[in-house]
Amino acid sequence: MNTLQAIIIAIVEGLTEYLPISSTAHMIFTSSYFGIQEDDFVKLFQVSIQFGAILAVVALYWKKFLAFPTLKIGMNFYTKLAFAVIPALVLGKLFDDKIEAVLGDPIPIAVVLIIGGVVLLFVDQHFKDKTTIVNEEDITVKKAVIIGFWQCLAMMPGTSRSAASIIGGMQQGLSRNTAAEFSFFLAVPTMLAVTCYSVFLKTYETSQMKGYELILKSNDNIMMFLMGNIVAFIVAIIAIKFFIGIINKFGFKPWGWYRIIMGTFLLIYFSYIK
Repeated sequence: MNTLQAIIIAIVEGLTEYLPISSTAHMIFTSSYFGIQEDDFVKLFQVSIQFGAILAVVALYWKKFLAFPTLKIGMNFYTKLAFAVIPALVLGKLFDDKIEAVLGDPIPIAVVLIIGGVVLLFVDQHFKDKTTIVNEEDITVKKAVIIGFWQCLAMMPGTSRSAASIIGGMQQGLSRNTAAEFSFFLAVPTMLAVTCYSVFLKTYETSQMKGYELILKSNDNIMMFLMGNIVAFIVAIIAIKFFIGIINKFGFKPWGWYRIIMGTFLLIYFSYIK
């Protein structure tokens, strides 16, 4: 993987991480298209650039994360996120090997992409008259945990963490906009945990070299890591603003059709062209 390819992958990550279209599926296709060999650094890079995407949420919603009117409100916000992320941490560790196995086969990922697209076509209509919460402050810890379990559906690559947690939020009575924003908030501890696990533990288990050692191994690796996170940060900010505008105006149907079209294309590509 060269620097240009790393930047392109970072753009794909920034564009797709917070949209309900599966960043994993898009990065797999991008890497395959460029013929990038998945060595330890490439795998680490695809995970570690999520850090830039994490910072995008913190930058856009800094008042939520850093500037609270009262300590009580701030602690309540972090308490909900702390409890909501527990299901992903526990189940993610338990099924880590199975998830890795699926990542090696893009066909089921394409199929899941299509199925998820069909679901998104009917989400707006199904939850049309079930909204009871329009502010994050009204989300209880119990509802946050349930949304956290919904997020675990994204352990099947192709599902989309964003789609799973947004649908979970709407199922719990959150408005479309509130569910999307809480999905962004929940992504911060979730993706931070995944990134730290990959950099400090997981890579070492498979290659006998810690993730940060792989990054520091050469100047090219350092440059790709820095550029990847910067690009993912900038693009994710644009994508988040774009997504909020789209769902407020059109709902989830455009994303559903996109998933169906992209999933069908990937299915054909990996079945007959690749």
